[in-house]
Amino acid sequence: MQETVPDPRRWLALALLCGAFFTVILDAAIVTVALPSIQDDLGFSSESLQWVVSAYALTFAGLLLLGGRAADLLGRRRVFMVGLVVFTGASLLCGLSWSPGALIGARALQGVGAAIMTPTALSIIMTTFEDGPERNKALGIWGSLGGVGATAAWLIGGPLVDGPGWQWIFFINIPVGVIALALSPILLRESKSNVVTRSYDPAGALTITGALGLLVYAVVEAPAKGWGSAQTIAMLAGSAVLLVAFFLIESRQRAPLVPLGFLRSQTLVGANSVMLFFGAVVYGMPFILTLYTQQVLGYSALRFGLTSIVFPIGAAVGSISGQAIVLKVGFRPVATVGMLLMAGGALLLTQVSVNGTYFGDIFFGLLVFGPGVGFAFVTASIAALHGVADHEAGLASGLSNTSFQIGAALGVAIVSTVSVTRTTDFLTANAHADRLDALTHGFQAAFLASGVLAGLGALAAVTLLGRREPAASEQLEPVAVAAE
Repeated sequence: MQETVPDPRRWLALALLCGAFFTVILDAAIVTVALPSIQDDLGFSSESLQWVVSAYALTFAGLLLLGGRAADLLGRRRVFMVGLVVFTGASLLCGLSWSPGALIGARALQGVGAAIMTPTALSIIMTTFEDGPERNKALGIWGSLGGVGATAAWLIGGPLVDGPGWQWIFFINIPVGVIALALSPILLRESKSNVVTRSYDPAGALTITGALGLLVYAVVEAPAKGWGSAQTIAMLAGSAVLLVAFFLIESRQRAPLVPLGFLRSQTLVGANSVMLFFGAVVYGMPFILTLYTQQVLGYSALRFGLTSIVFPIGAAVGSISGQAIVLKVGFRPVATVGMLLMAGGALLLTQVSVNGTYFGDIFFGLLVFGPGVGFAFVTASIAALHGVADHEAGLASGLSNTSFQIGAALGVAIVSTVSVTRTTDFLTANAHADRLDALTHGFQAAFLASGVLAGLGALAAVTLLGRREPAASEQLEPVAVAAE
C-alpha cells in the first residue's frame, strides 16, 4: 500500500527528475543547430544527415509506451536508473562518433534511453505527490522545464557548436547523468504497480511499437521519397494494419498494455490531441526558423542561439503563469490561449523577407510564440495525468510523451515538405529568380503551415479538452492479484 505521509525528499526528487527530463528534451532539439558542423566533420550526405534527428525520434517515440509499462511493473526507480545508464552511455558514444553510421547508431540508442527514462520519471512524480494542488504544482514545474528545454536548445547549442565543437552538445549530458544516477537511490523511493497482473503484453508491445515506428519512418522519409510514393503509402498502410491489430489484441488481453477503457476519458484524449499538435508546431516552426536565419540571413550558430533568448524566456514565463492559471480556470481556456499564441507567432513569421532583420522579422514572432509554448505544454502535461490512478501513471505519461514525439516528427516533415514544394514551384514559375528569394517564399509557406497546425491544436483544445473530469482508469474496477 502506498504511504500516505508525504515524502520529505519529494522536492529534491523533483529537482533530480526535472533535470533528467530537461536533458532529454534539450537533446531532442539541440542537434538541429549543430547539423551543418556534423555534416562537414563526419562527411554526411544531404540525404543521410536527417537521420541524426530521425534515429532518435524513431526509437524514442516507438518505445515510450513499453518504457512506461516496464516502469509500472518492474519498479519505477530501478527502470529510471536503467534509462539513465543507457542515455548517458549513448551520449558519450555520440560525442565520440567517428562516422555517420556510428553517430546514427548512437543516436538510436540514446532514443531508447530517453524512452525508458522519460515516462518513468513522470510516473515517479505521480506516485511521489498526492493528487491535488501539490501534484499540479510539481507537474507545472516539470512542464516548465520541458518547455524551456525545447527552446533553450538554440541558446545553449550555438555557443557550444561555435566554441568547443558539436561533440559537446552530447558530452554535456554525461555529468548530469552521472550525478542523477548517484542521487537516485538517495532521493527516489521505489514503487511499482501491485493491482494488475505482471504481464508485459508482448504482442501488444510489438504491434504498437511497430505501428509507431513505421509511422515515424514514413513521415521522416516522405519529404525525400514523396507523400504519394509506393514506400510512403506502404509504410503508412503497414502502420494502420499494426494499429488495428494492436487494438484487437488489447481488447482480448487480460492485462493489456493500454486498457481500452483508459481512452474513454475526454480529458485524456483531449490532452494527448493537444500535445500532438503542440509537438508538431514547437518542432516544425523552429526547424524552419533555423534554416531561414542561417541560409537566408547568414547567421552563425552562436548568433542564432544568442538572439533566440526571447523564446525560452517567454516559454518560462508562460509555463510559470500557466500552472497557476490552470488551477483556477481549467484546462480548456489555458490550452486554447496557448495554441492561439503559437499560431499568432507563426503567422507573424510569415512576413520574413530576404533582407530581413532580427527586430523587423523575427523578434515579435518569437515574443508571441514563446508564452504560448509555456501555456500549452504545461496544461497538456497536467491534463494528461489528471485523475489517473497511480498504477497507470507510467502508461499515462508514456501516452503523453508518445503524442509529443509523433507530433514532432509529423510537424518537421510537414513544414519541410511545404517549404521544399513552395520553393520548387517558385523557381519553376520564375526561371531567373534569386535562390534566396525562392527559399524565403518556401519558408513563408512553412510558417503558414505551422500556424495552421497550431490553429488545429486550439480547435482540439476547445472541442476535446474539458475542465476537470476523472480519468477512465478511476472508474474501472482493477483486478486484484497476488503480487510476485
